[in-house]
Amino acid sequence: MPDTVEATGAAAARVEPDGAAAQPQAPASRAGRNLPAALAVGLGLGLSLIAILLFVPKVFIGVAGVGVGVAMWEVTKRLREADVLVPRVPLLVGGQAVFWLGWPWGASGVLGAFAATALTCMVWRLFDHGLSTAPKNFLRDTAIAVFTLSWIPLLAAFSTLLLLEPDGNLRVLTFMILVVCSDVGGYVAGVLFGRHPMVPAISPKKSWEGFCGSLVFSVIGGLLTVTLLLEANSMIGVVLGVGLVVVATLGDLIESQIKRELGIKDMGTLLPGHGGIMDRLDSMLPSAFVSWLVLSALI
Repeated sequence: MPDTVEATGAAAARVEPDGAAAQPQAPASRAGRNLPAALAVGLGLGLSLIAILLFVPKVFIGVAGVGVGVAMWEVTKRLREADVLVPRVPLLVGGQAVFWLGWPWGASGVLGAFAATALTCMVWRLFDHGLSTAPKNFLRDTAIAVFTLSWIPLLAAFSTLLLLEPDGNLRVLTFMILVVCSDVGGYVAGVLFGRHPMVPAISPKKSWEGFCGSLVFSVIGGLLTVTLLLEANSMIGVVLGVGLVVVATLGDLIESQIKRELGIKDMGTLLPGHGGIMDRLDSMLPSAFVSWLVLSALI
């Protein structure tokens, strides 16, 4: 999904390198990324998705489905490298079912696929060493598997549910624009004014100044997009803008803590200047859910 310059999620400020050992990338910005590459990739992704949503909106489901699959592969690979033996096959297959079944059957399809996949993961992990060997770390591995299933395909499925609503392509475009506004505002304010770390124990790069920049940009973006694209009450844009900054920032912090515990900087290397697909989805995923919730309730 589209993003901007460097940061994960609501790119709130940049004070120092993130927790895990930094890997040199040149040329790097003050945010610690290859800024030209990040800009080029972000702009290319953004323009492509805008074109898809405006002209062939159903194709968005396929593109997002591929993104979910790649993100699941990145995360499960990193987990297994850390000796967390999540059941990869049921997670990858079931994750696609969770995402795609929202198209024909709505929330019921998503919920049914989620429950079936969670149960399959439990049984798979129980017997993956055979019938004569008791599994080790069963509770930990199955709990993390269900967490991964919730974190990526379940939250991503709300983008499909949002797309299927009246003017759904514009609703998806609205929430994506607001996340980008949050990223840009956080990046600019964080680089220029960031002095006070927000949650230094989790992500030392984020500052309160960056968070305020995200709020300003996202609220302005919400006012404009909700009014001009959705032709709805501008105050809904304020509510949506504030809500997305909060959950996008939290989504970024969640991934930061996971990467910190795994001892890695990025989930993958597919996108130059950004990391992996999951490094671009961390703020989009909770934002999709909150956007569906707010727009479904208020419009």
